[in-house]
Amino acid sequence: MQTPKKIAIVGSGLVGSLLAIYLKKAGHTVHIYDRSPDIRKIQFSGRSINLAMSNRGWKALDGVGVGDAVREIAIPMDKRAIHLVDNLKFQNYGQEGESIYSISRGTLNRKMIDLAEQAGAEFFFEQKIWDVTLATATLHIGETERGEWEELKYDMVFGADGAFSRIRHRMQRQSMFNYSQEFLNIGYKELNIPANADGSHKLDKYSFHIWPRGEYMLIALPNLDGSFTCTLFMPFEGKNSFASLTDRKEVEAFFEKNFPDSIEVIPNLAEDFFKNPTSTLVTMKCFPWTYEDKVALIGDACHAIVPFYGQGMNAGFEDITVLYEMILEYGEDWERIFSEYQKSRKPNADAIAELSYRNFMEMSSKTADDKFLLQKKIEKWFSEKHPDKWIPLYSRVTFSDRPYVEALAIGDFQNTIMEEVLKLENIEAIWNSEMVENKILELLQ
Repeated sequence: MQTPKKIAIVGSGLVGSLLAIYLKKAGHTVHIYDRSPDIRKIQFSGRSINLAMSNRGWKALDGVGVGDAVREIAIPMDKRAIHLVDNLKFQNYGQEGESIYSISRGTLNRKMIDLAEQAGAEFFFEQKIWDVTLATATLHIGETERGEWEELKYDMVFGADGAFSRIRHRMQRQSMFNYSQEFLNIGYKELNIPANADGSHKLDKYSFHIWPRGEYMLIALPNLDGSFTCTLFMPFEGKNSFASLTDRKEVEAFFEKNFPDSIEVIPNLAEDFFKNPTSTLVTMKCFPWTYEDKVALIGDACHAIVPFYGQGMNAGFEDITVLYEMILEYGEDWERIFSEYQKSRKPNADAIAELSYRNFMEMSSKTADDKFLLQKKIEKWFSEKHPDKWIPLYSRVTFSDRPYVEALAIGDFQNTIMEEVLKLENIEAIWNSEMVENKILELLQ
């Protein structure tokens, strides 16, 4: 327990809610502000990608004893189901018993707010924070940006208000503040596969379903009610783009041609396509993340990434794990806590941003490529024989809590080895031979 402080968190999303539970555990008074209505009282749909909880996320949840409550709303996925135009292939994610977990964003957010309230945090919804005075941790709140504002004074403020954070917006006006944002020319749209009449799933329940088509792709993740949340990723403009699909006929013809086995399981395809918004994908980087011992950014507010590694939430939750480790190590010295937190997390946030960007190429193109599938098969076979010498990159990111920066560096090294191995004559036939094993061992030296 620390000396109690009065702390405000701006943003009632997943990271803000979990942070509140940790800060309550440390003995603080915690108020959470959000400009949106209470998500527990409204219908939440239309612009989401289901979350994929992995080791880093579970570690953060279990650290305050709420992991089991979240496991009740999660579905394990132990493999990819790769829907090619003419057949279906499965590819296991990790070793036996290793899974990532599909959770509806809305369902998890409601659960996290409930858990934070049970821990004693207080939420204030439909409250618009327009600015913060950094030196005094004072929030400025009001109905409109140009109208009258009320001042809310705190000992400390956390900005957990996402990629377009108001708290970061104020920090950006300091000198020596580095900031960049980069939008992909690919957007996404939510679609839906409803449950069968008996409530069962229309596709394999324990798979992450992916329809890889190069420039564009469709994914589907299972929900508890038997449905799947689908996400279509496509360029905004050009051939095979959102702009090229302008009416019901075009949408249905496009799916019939490119995702033929999805047609029968998405009955409201055209309705969902035109009803749901087309959303953008952004990578945002900045530094510093903190101001003295008064203000700190966390989660997407300081490192928004594209969703192709399923690590956005996991990375945000890991921010909290690291922050709490600093609290345990440095006690009351909040300036030191903040300084060490950002120093530890910034390189890792940059590394997972890079990995997430690259993984779009893997998911959309390479999962349909025989050479790539062979590479994954060889890596899995070799790592099972030599677990001390080879952990595949995906497992390093997803089934471990080793630093992302380490996963990126070792993954690049492993990839150069696999490039050499795949050049071996007749590799398709000899992939699990002693010769290939010895070649990899030699290249690892």
